Amino acid sequence: MARLFGTDIARGALLGRIGDIAQVAGTRFMTLAEGAEAGVRIADCRTGSGLRFQVTLDRGMDIAMAEYRGVPLAFRAPAGDVHPSHYDGHGKGWLRTFPGGLMTGCGMTTVGSPSVDAGENLGQHGRLSHIRAAGVASAARWEGDECTFTLSGRMRESGMFAENLLLERVISTRLGQSTIGIHDTVRNEGHEKTPLMLLYHINLGWPLLDEGARLMLNARSTVPRDEAAAPGLGEARRFSGPVRGYAEQVFYHECIPGDDGYGAVMLRNPRLGLALLVRFRMNELSRLIEWKMVGEGTYVLGIEPANCLVEGRKAERERGTLRYIEPGEERAFDVEIGVAEGESEIATLIGRHRLS
Repeated sequence: MARLFGTDIARGALLGRIGDIAQVAGTRFMTLAEGAEAGVRIADCRTGSGLRFQVTLDRGMDIAMAEYRGVPLAFRAPAGDVHPSHYDGHGKGWLRTFPGGLMTGCGMTTVGSPSVDAGENLGQHGRLSHIRAAGVASAARWEGDECTFTLSGRMRESGMFAENLLLERVISTRLGQSTIGIHDTVRNEGHEKTPLMLLYHINLGWPLLDEGARLMLNARSTVPRDEAAAPGLGEARRFSGPVRGYAEQVFYHECIPGDDGYGAVMLRNPRLGLALLVRFRMNELSRLIEWKMVGEGTYVLGIEPANCLVEGRKAERERGTLRYIEPGEERAFDVEIGVAEGESEIATLIGRHRLS
């Protein structure tokens, strides 16, 4: 039974009060029309709980704009949802078309800093976020009094004499709830084993990210990526307002999985009475990276579940930690992003996931 607008309501009672489920929730397709965003297909999704988000179908099925009851959740970069034809895969050119947004996918064969690996020049964070989805479909399915919405599509990263990886993504939500599920299946349709690097770049912004907000997780340890981040280690989970001239800091958290095999991390804002919880299945996504960037105008917290670190593919190979996918092999990846409201609900999640 869905909870909508303060009322628990059964399927029959709901359908007797509306002409179409789209009156309260669902997915609507549109195309952007202005500037560098022109031609980008969007799926606008609502769950009926107050959660609304947009999936950029021509940007790897990333999740761009997101809000909860009118409160923005995600940082948005000035570039906007740039059409993938503007992609620059050299060096740090990826940053020129980075939109921020609730979730930007990075990979599939490289993540992190640019590098030269096995004779290949690899740009920052790979191509995934600039691959247009094919076979896009949406559905609403009732099971008893519960309604599930799904949005699916597939992205292929391939080249002559290169990799041939297919990622099939299913984004799911439920009527009256405030959680987004992302289920990805990557299949190697080539004939050689291929490096497989994936990172889910979740970008939280103001007002959820603000002075007094705190990052909560269950971790064995936290280490800085480099000497630049080391002085900020003691404040890695606490946040100030924007700082002029701030230089980004990156931290690696070694999370402890729950009984269900999922790691969990929460950004909590006591002033708003809101929190955002990220859960990720650690069997495949064993790393959690924190990108702390609290500069003026670039005021963002990156929560980044991954199967690698962010120093580039060359560094991953040299450490002996580079993941591969064999010909014909499939790998599944699961991430959930949910909003919690009110001290009681937030406290329950903190206890359930042993966050501190």
